Amino acid sequence: MNFIKRLFLVLSLLYTAAVHAQPLPQLYSNAFGDKTNPALVFLHGGPGYNSFSFEASTAQRLADEGYYVIVYDQRGSGRSVEPDGTRYDFKEAIQDLSDIYAQYGIGRAILVGHSWGGTVGIMFAKQHPEKVNALVLTGSPLDYQQTFKAIISNCKWVYTENKKDEQLKYLAMLEEMDTTGLDYANYCFMHAMGAGLYQAKTPATSSIELFKSMRASPDAKYLFDMAQPPVKGFYDSERYTMLKLYDTVAAIKKKVPVYAIYGSEDGLFDTIQLAQIKKLVGDDNFFLVSNASHAVFIDQQDIFVAKLKEFTAK
Repeated sequence: MNFIKRLFLVLSLLYTAAVHAQPLPQLYSNAFGDKTNPALVFLHGGPGYNSFSFEASTAQRLADEGYYVIVYDQRGSGRSVEPDGTRYDFKEAIQDLSDIYAQYGIGRAILVGHSWGGTVGIMFAKQHPEKVNALVLTGSPLDYQQTFKAIISNCKWVYTENKKDEQLKYLAMLEEMDTTGLDYANYCFMHAMGAGLYQAKTPATSSIELFKSMRASPDAKYLFDMAQPPVKGFYDSERYTMLKLYDTVAAIKKKVPVYAIYGSEDGLFDTIQLAQIKKLVGDDNFFLVSNASHAVFIDQQDIFVAKLKEFTAK
């Protein structure tokens, strides 16, 4: 082989290695526990939130219970960047999660989808059921429009009880908006936050202590961080605020066990949607946690961990 041919071969090999050694999108991730244990991947809410609250409160606890726990911030959220060319669609989100699987060398995992993370988990399980041992939904809407109706109804009750007439006027204006629009969704979530729908009415002592420890962390700012590009991006690409996922979950159930753990005081839900979720997954696979709101894994961690272990041991 002459010099030119050898040079061409070396350059070709270097180019091929560079292409196949491209780093994953710059996603923040972390793992807890023994990697020989059953893998569990946590999918955070949003779009645009992050995994810090679960990572700081519950990840190590589950690792101590015998899971290999992986958390990551979805692209453009929390501690992850938004790479050039980001589309914010489900195809991209599924690929990112597949990359997390590859990065940590796992073939199958339990997916725990919190809120919006449940939607990501549903879409992943639909495409890759062979990679999912179980899908656990927690505080995850299966009918986003019904969730918005529940938020408005629950906010009305809170504002009326507390004689917040000005807020009731704003709520009336919200009801006149286009329910398919992103502004409508954003204002619903803003009211939910302002009316305290994300918190249990009488927080358990254990949850108060968990919040104290999280607030003492150097990364505590991520407790209140909501990145906006993923919100608009997923609305533009997927119209996520219009999703109704019952049929999709019913199809997934034929291949993957699906469980549901929800808070009895989660103000993002009403009895209508909770009853439909229970009917869909089955009585034995649904659990409503008393004195817990949206973040059940913080509000009632002992119960959440016990039910998760019970479900995933089936």
